[in-house]
Amino acid sequence: MSDQLACTKHGRPDRDYQSWRWQPHQCDLMRWNATEMLEKLRGKRLMFVGDSLNRGQWISMVCLLQSVIPDGKKSMSPNAPLTIFRAEEYNASVEFYWAPLLVESNSDDPVNHRLEHRIINPRSLMKHAAQWEKADILVFNSYLWWRSGSKIKLIGSLRGCRGLEGMAVALNTWAKWVDSRVDSLRKRVFFVTMSPTHFSQLLWGEGSIDVQGYWGSGSDIDTMDIVRTVMNKLARQVTVLNITQLSEYRKDGHPSIYRKFWETFSPEQLASPSSYADCIHWCLPGVPDTWNELLFNLL
Repeated sequence: MSDQLACTKHGRPDRDYQSWRWQPHQCDLMRWNATEMLEKLRGKRLMFVGDSLNRGQWISMVCLLQSVIPDGKKSMSPNAPLTIFRAEEYNASVEFYWAPLLVESNSDDPVNHRLEHRIINPRSLMKHAAQWEKADILVFNSYLWWRSGSKIKLIGSLRGCRGLEGMAVALNTWAKWVDSRVDSLRKRVFFVTMSPTHFSQLLWGEGSIDVQGYWGSGSDIDTMDIVRTVMNKLARQVTVLNITQLSEYRKDGHPSIYRKFWETFSPEQLASPSSYADCIHWCLPGVPDTWNELLFNLL
């Protein structure tokens, strides 16, 4: 369990956030069954590719699966750009590959990537694709790092670009790879939509969100429009795992102050929790388990 997501370990006193379940209208989801999921993965590689939110979904999947695997029949490789959990009896692996911008960039190191200035190679992802192309089931995401207000430098260009411009170029580069290299009869490809944030202080004076059709301020419409445009071109090869609106309801699911932080905070910041609370990622167990239940149903 990542210390970034282990909210109970870091002092969160309540447990209700672990118990909510998603029930879509006019649809009965199959209940999660770890053994059945492992059978779906028998002889296969399931790989999550993307940023720290996708890594959270990968950790959730590993936690959901590992409890039914006997000791000595499972293993985890050391943290690296590609981290692999193996279920030996099923000849299956659940993997995470760090590629937060999908294309190659100066942020491709899974540890040393907290950079103020992003530099991307917007038309090159072959270094990454060499890692992911042999997986049987691929789950991609990319959006969080494009929302930075700072300029992004493009290799091979004299100008920079804003985040969403770079995202559009990168996603189209990724889409060309999918279109040319993915046989939908042999490989399943998913793209996870954006995970909403809950930074608005107006939210925190309310109880739970139970308004049907609710949309908060943490879902960026321009970002979703870019994803929608690209995915419409790939309707046959890619299944969209749409987690955005269902996660909008779950303001309670973020670590807030109950996680390990990599930076040191001043006394003034510590006196004002809203200045350092994490309202981007999700506690585990929690919301990403629901995303994986949807993935289980789609498989």
